[in-house]
Amino acid sequence: MTSPHATTLPLLIGCAAGFSGDRIDAAGPVVQELIRQRQPAVLIFETLAERTLALAQLARRSDPEAGFEPLMPEFLRPVLADCLQHGIRIVSNFGAANPQAAARTIHRLAQALGTRTPRIAVVHGDDLSGPAHRPLLAEALAERMPAQELVSANAYIGAQPIAAALQAGADIVVCGRVSDPSLVVGPVMAHYGWAWDDWDRLGRATMVGHLLECGTQVTGGYFADPGYKDVPGLDQLGYPIAEIDADGHCTLFKPQGTGGCITPATVKEQLLYEIHDPAQYLTPDVVADITQAQVHAVGPDRVRLEGVRGHPRPDTLKVNVCYATGWFAEAEISYAGPRAAERARLAGQTIQQRLGHLAPLRTDLIGVTSVWGNDASSWLDGADLRHAPHDVRLRMAWQHADHATAQRLPREVNALYCCGPAGGGGVRTHMRQRLGLTSCLIPHTHIPTGFTWATAPGPAPEHAHG
Repeated sequence: MTSPHATTLPLLIGCAAGFSGDRIDAAGPVVQELIRQRQPAVLIFETLAERTLALAQLARRSDPEAGFEPLMPEFLRPVLADCLQHGIRIVSNFGAANPQAAARTIHRLAQALGTRTPRIAVVHGDDLSGPAHRPLLAEALAERMPAQELVSANAYIGAQPIAAALQAGADIVVCGRVSDPSLVVGPVMAHYGWAWDDWDRLGRATMVGHLLECGTQVTGGYFADPGYKDVPGLDQLGYPIAEIDADGHCTLFKPQGTGGCITPATVKEQLLYEIHDPAQYLTPDVVADITQAQVHAVGPDRVRLEGVRGHPRPDTLKVNVCYATGWFAEAEISYAGPRAAERARLAGQTIQQRLGHLAPLRTDLIGVTSVWGNDASSWLDGADLRHAPHDVRLRMAWQHADHATAQRLPREVNALYCCGPAGGGGVRTHMRQRLGLTSCLIPHTHIPTGFTWATAPGPAPEHAHG
């Protein structure tokens, strides 16, 4: 990483995770490619979703040292020493609900690996879960303020504290709920020293972040559809790397020798992913506009994005509020052989008759209809099952505020072993706490952000470029 002053050296940013639970062997090839390139480089891990963060808050309640990405040590262990040795900064939202504990864990990991002590910065400001923030949430939500117990409230904050931490010499920046593209915007802003109202460049950096944030979705993973959109080497997909120039335009590529592909088609699909309005992609840093974007191949597995514009960022930040809504229970049992679907339907009808008066029950016949069904299960009433497969799995699910009542569904499905219909087997059951989600907008000015050092800062290290 260069100084915070303007530079013309391109910046490389590689992504080694697109969600919580991504492949733990992904980072190795990305880091080795960054080392080979011998350019200023950053490695990001994007591991946080709305449900992931709420579950992390629940984990932190049970254990004050939990609540961050559980796979974080596995993500970092293969590459931390190389990153520190070669000056590759690491930026991630794997802090989730407990960034300080995540930073302590990274520090212990570095000690165990025998590396130098990393300078770890922890971004704060996103967590609005405490009692002091309840009046602010109540005002923003008004009549939508949940009556149930609040589990988490987190604002999607922007890139400024990330950039400030990198400018101050951080090797690793641990975040909670930042906007996904901000994981890229922060390093780019620190590298080039652009103004925070340079809207076009901010818009371009944001869309680079958007291309990288889901990992292998842009290198063929979510693109693959055999016989229609074939992708080679799906078992060894390369994770994406972006080279970002001084104007914010980027060239996307992947590590040498990895599977997958980067084509104009894969980039266009990811560019449009979750975009509600191509002219107004709202983020905490900028409103990005891709209506004039140009995507073109510049070599094998190399695609360039240009033409993104930017407009002034919104005055408000999105805040997600999660609250307890009871318990979710589901249970499955398989039926095979002649009339399998009819027996599975009879089993579902039996459970409906025993429990349907307590709460709505969803019934799926996996192998016949599940994705295309509905929560009321009305599709099943008149379904013609005479030509259905001879291998069907019944799945039933419901939600209830009372734990003991919710448990009745798994018990009743388990009882089908002997209570019929004939030939049921392979019961699997699951129970978990269910969370509701609502959102609101709160002005930037009400949500101060920044960073703190997780360890004594000491002198800023010189960062090598290869």
